[in-house]
Amino acid sequence: MHELAVCQGLLHQVEDIARRERAVSVDLIRLRVGPLSGVVPELLSQAFEIARAGTIAERAELVIEELPVKIRCTLCGAESEAPPNRLLCTACGDFRTRLLSGDELLLASVELTRETEQASAVQ
Repeated sequence: MHELAVCQGLLHQVEDIARRERAVSVDLIRLRVGPLSGVVPELLSQAFEIARAGTIAERAELVIEELPVKIRCTLCGAESEAPPNRLLCTACGDFRTRLLSGDELLLASVELTRETEQASAVQ
């Protein structure tokens, strides 16, 4: 299951961000995942539960936004959504299309708690 390795890489990136921002915890991690990215969102969520243990993100929520496949026809120029296994133009039916999106695996955002925010919440 390579999703565990993906989560470990993701958490390394999140820990770097948290360190740079002087955060004491990571509260939310938002990912954007396309169906052609090579990862299965459900398996990624399961792997995240394992990978986050003992990290600054051990209590973080993982939100995965699943993105559609979008293509542009090189014949007629139409842009449309397509199923991952059928990248045909929906306007003219041609097979000569270019992938615009759908292969993403992006860290979209991270919500952190900084030391000063935690101290003011305690007072």
